[in-house]
Amino acid sequence: MQSIKLRSHVGCDGILHLEIPLGIRDKEIEVTVTYQQLEPSAPPKTPEELGWPAGFFEQTYGSCQDDPIVIDSEGDFETREEIRHLVKMNVET
Repeated sequence: MQSIKLRSHVGCDGILHLEIPLGIRDKEIEVTVTYQQLEPSAPPKTPEELGWPAGFFEQTYGSCQDDPIVIDSEGDFETREEIRHLVKMNVET
C-alpha cells in the first residue's frame, strides 16, 4: 500500500480532479480519498491590534544603542558535594 499526500484546488464547478501518475498499468487498485478543507490563514495582526501603543516599536527601536545594557557578574557559587556521595551516605545509614 502506498500513501500520497497532495494539495489541490476545487474549481467553481465543485468537482475535484485528480491526476496522479502511479506507474501501474492494467491493474485494479483500491483508492481511498480523505479530504480536509483548508481555511485561508488570517492576515497577521498589527502591533496595535495586539495591544501595543501606536508607534511603540518605531519610537523605542535602537533606544539602547548608545547606552547598552550591561549584566553584572552573578558572583561565585559555592561548591557542593556531588549527589552520588550524598546518596551513598543515606543508603548506608
